[in-house]
Amino acid sequence: MNRRLKIRFNQHRNFLFSLLVFGILCNAQSSVSAGPPFITDDPEPVEFHHWEFYISSIYNHDSSGSSGTLPHIEVNYGAAPNLQIHILAPLAFAQAPGGSLQYGTGEVEMGVKFRFQQETSRRPMMGIFPLLEIPTGDANRGLSSSAVQSFLPVWIQKSWGSWTSYGGGGYWINPGDGNTNYWQFGALVQKDISKYLTLGSELFYTTPATTGASSRLILNIGGQYNFDEGHHLLFSAGHALYGDTDLIGYLGFQWTFGPHDKK
Repeated sequence: MNRRLKIRFNQHRNFLFSLLVFGILCNAQSSVSAGPPFITDDPEPVEFHHWEFYISSIYNHDSSGSSGTLPHIEVNYGAAPNLQIHILAPLAFAQAPGGSLQYGTGEVEMGVKFRFQQETSRRPMMGIFPLLEIPTGDANRGLSSSAVQSFLPVWIQKSWGSWTSYGGGGYWINPGDGNTNYWQFGALVQKDISKYLTLGSELFYTTPATTGASSRLILNIGGQYNFDEGHHLLFSAGHALYGDTDLIGYLGFQWTFGPHDKK
């Protein structure tokens, strides 16, 4: 099960593009890491020789039932300057309306984030974060896709003070019976309320991922609570402004450290 949920959506594209441009022009940077608990990602990789560990759960409910991860483990490593290696391994669940709850291994996500442009006073940070979704779960039980999927996005970020804005999007290659390739876009603005708390909101949009489906636009609100520099609680919840998503949610714990941190 993909931590970005692969929410599938097909109308009002120009509306989201306008919001995306607005969010990027609002720009910012904070001390908070991007990506989780939001679906929209950023172009900033983990620092060289530093680590991020997450143990988290994702929930999604729509007309096809409930699905998510319980839990998933995510690991990010700064393998080189401007380069991050990423892997996510979940235990997934799925339950169709009136059906029994299915639980087991989900699909593994692997990727590499590369920042190709640093942020300056005049230009934004930019990067790519291609992903592979490997069907290691049982597709017949709804715990995984039936074929390898890939995502090819570009992410942008600009900054000032305690505000942060990032966004972008890309193209999903989505093989399989009844599936279609689709576009995904997102824009996010967040603010450091204090050294302990950051709050933000995103708009997230995709075109249809299956034949006969419709596009969706989701508003997601969440944040991060910092216990200290290395330990963080992440949370978000959202609902479709249009499209078939009653509720999405994320709850996770993040641990970050590097070679100079005290053990």
